[in-house]
Amino acid sequence: MSDNSDNRSAGSAENTESETGSIKKIGNLRMIWDQAVRYPKQIVLAAISLFVAAMATLAIPAGFKTIIDKGFAAGNGDVAPYFQGLLLVVGVLAIATAFRFYFVSWLGERVVADIRLAVQRNLLRLAPGFFEENRPSEIASRMTSDTAVIEQIVGTTVSVALRNIVIGIGGIIYLFTLAPMLTAGLLIGIPIVILPIVFIGRKLTNVSRFSQDRVADVGAMVAETLGAMKIVQAFGQEQREHKRFGGAVEATFDTAKRRIRLRAALTAVVIAMVFSGITMLMWRGAVGVAEGSISGGTIAAFVLTGGLVAGAFGALTEVYGDLLRGAGAAGRLAELLSEEPGIAAPKSPIALPEPPRGQISFDNVTFAYPTRPDTAALNGFTLKVTPGETVAVVGPSGAGKSTLFQLAQRFYDPQSGTVRIDGVTLPSADPADIRGRMALVPQETVLFAASARDNLRYGNWNATDDEIWTAARAANAEDFLRDLPDGLDTFMGEAGTRLSGGQRQRIAIARALLRNTPILLLDEATSALDAESEKLVQDALEKLMQDRTTIVIAHRLATVRSADRIIVMDGGQIVEQGAHDSLMAKNGLYARLADLQFSTGEISTASIASKAAAIN
Repeated sequence: MSDNSDNRSAGSAENTESETGSIKKIGNLRMIWDQAVRYPKQIVLAAISLFVAAMATLAIPAGFKTIIDKGFAAGNGDVAPYFQGLLLVVGVLAIATAFRFYFVSWLGERVVADIRLAVQRNLLRLAPGFFEENRPSEIASRMTSDTAVIEQIVGTTVSVALRNIVIGIGGIIYLFTLAPMLTAGLLIGIPIVILPIVFIGRKLTNVSRFSQDRVADVGAMVAETLGAMKIVQAFGQEQREHKRFGGAVEATFDTAKRRIRLRAALTAVVIAMVFSGITMLMWRGAVGVAEGSISGGTIAAFVLTGGLVAGAFGALTEVYGDLLRGAGAAGRLAELLSEEPGIAAPKSPIALPEPPRGQISFDNVTFAYPTRPDTAALNGFTLKVTPGETVAVVGPSGAGKSTLFQLAQRFYDPQSGTVRIDGVTLPSADPADIRGRMALVPQETVLFAASARDNLRYGNWNATDDEIWTAARAANAEDFLRDLPDGLDTFMGEAGTRLSGGQRQRIAIARALLRNTPILLLDEATSALDAESEKLVQDALEKLMQDRTTIVIAHRLATVRSADRIIVMDGGQIVEQGAHDSLMAKNGLYARLADLQFSTGEISTASIASKAAAIN
């Protein structure tokens, strides 16, 4: 875990870099529009409702003008029809506003849902390397906090902006019909209002994006800390985590203060200019009434309409700030949407042979992880696993064992050399077809916050309950599953926290059994089991491995004695291979590893240290 100062410095650099091109950033809203235009019916209905509501709003000053000029001023005591007409306008305004609210809110929710679905769909296409360089918790924050901003933009801000634009333009037209000279003076002040919007808005764009990044940092930190709560408390790091989180929160608050100051300044400047101009114009209008050149109803309508126009342009300043925030959020989500997978199916993938044979081969493969480009995990590695063969892979940590599984499933492509399944090079085939022929039991069991049934049938979603129980029985998981409060419907908790480590691993094994594929990849599949459970599961795995190609990664050498072939890796290469007895006779790396594990006598600390040094 790094301190939040790293985030602040990175964010500052990004903020400096983004101080140009605010117009380009506002163009990020195009992504939102592209999603919204898929629902033309709702857009049209929302637009009609908005236009009717805006026109009804502008009709209210006209109604008051009529009441004053034709009712009170004319000495006509019967003003009821005029007020009834005004009430009718108010009723139209209320109904139209309700429809506008419904349709724009519907669009906001629908667009956000579609964006989340599109982002998730694209994320599922990306190779694991992308998530090594981009924190999943930060991505999750984008899909929550950023989409919430977009929901506000579509469901509220855009509607308010359009309403104010219609009111502003319609109001100005109406003002010209009332008092052309006064209105001309009003329009002179509009450019003066626009200038600070553009100037301050450029700075607000950058700060808004930076603010969203800091909010994402807070969300990512919360997810990271809560996910590692046992480690935090076990090592007594509660105070440090609180302090670290406090730093992130304060950084977010500092950025928010900058954004608030800019928006406050923008609002104050514009409103001051607008209402000062309106006041001066009203002053001139009052003089006109005194001189008899303007009627009382006209000046009343002018005041009301001028207030609506001023309020509309004043609200646009806040709307613009919200649009800038939305542009920042849309840009961050657009980055995820536009990300292309590094591992993808070719345009014309080669079909894997049928029926599947289960052959795997590595030919002079050299590979380094993207996050460690200078360190080769495999270096000139060559291995051919024949159909039905069980190959055990052993070696010290960092030898490259787990990398074989990563490449076999084509989560990565090697920098040189080729990997083949049933004679077909992996880049030539569809990755889904490749992975469809394999079942994996990882070293770190992954369970989902779902029922036991859903976790088990993740390997075969169409599996029946009978098939699930058969696999559970073979994996020695049946007893504890039947003892669960709701059986297979029992909720497993976040990451399966309601189960022990051994129970989670047995569910992972049962899941792989249900997969029923020609190739099995077992990464320390029995590491979390006690001796009795390990024996039962090992018996089940041996039956399962019959007539299947199996690669077993193991640190506990007792579990691989019966393998057809044992591969000993070190430094990304094969240094020894053969059966257990022949490897022991060579007295090489395998023999030294086995000696450390199988020795029946007391092993002193010095002996272990010396043997470990010899191995490394």
